[in-house]
Amino acid sequence: MEILTLEFLTSLFTIIVIDLVLAGDNAILIGLASRNVPKHLQKKVILFGALGAVVIRIIATLLAVGLLALPGLRLVGGLILIMIAYKLLIEEEEHDMKPSDNFWGAIRTIIIADALMGLDNVLAVAGAAHGDFLLVIIGLFISIPAVMWGSTIILKLIQKFPVIIKIGSAILAWTAAKMIAAEILLHNIFSNTFIKYSFEIIVIIAVLFLGHLKQRKTEM
Repeated sequence: MEILTLEFLTSLFTIIVIDLVLAGDNAILIGLASRNVPKHLQKKVILFGALGAVVIRIIATLLAVGLLALPGLRLVGGLILIMIAYKLLIEEEEHDMKPSDNFWGAIRTIIIADALMGLDNVLAVAGAAHGDFLLVIIGLFISIPAVMWGSTIILKLIQKFPVIIKIGSAILAWTAAKMIAAEILLHNIFSNTFIKYSFEIIVIIAVLFLGHLKQRKTEM
């Protein structure tokens, strides 16, 4: 994929939005993991814990990009991502985490928790990158500072403007649809441009509609 083309910039924007929308969990887990550490060490715990989590996430994302090239895995990944997009609309995450009062213990907790909770992010970014490792790296390095130091602000924005969640869910659904459409095993079906774009639109509408129905039933 050539740099500065519309396709490249669109994919880059998608990756950044995915990272930011899913950044709320990072703010919560960092706060939970470091709250019992002495105050003069909390900033260091947050910094080192976040850096460790970022390194693991970069490695995991690059591995996922390579694995998605295998036949059948784009289809599986796309279906999983559709479920993630749907759950983003209907679920409030519960974070059951035991904080540590030990400096290295708190850092370890942040890294392990982020690795487990970041699987949705890794899969989404890998799918949006379309096999382009440079795109993954650029997208992550642009969004990492915002995720590390602005995650609390992002969390407040999401609480104040719930529509951000809907936008994020729509982007995840779109990414999932594109992953499925790019599946080698389904090439004959999606080689038709009209079918491909129609499928992407249907997936986005279906996820948002089903999420809306579920929310209404929950509120009743």
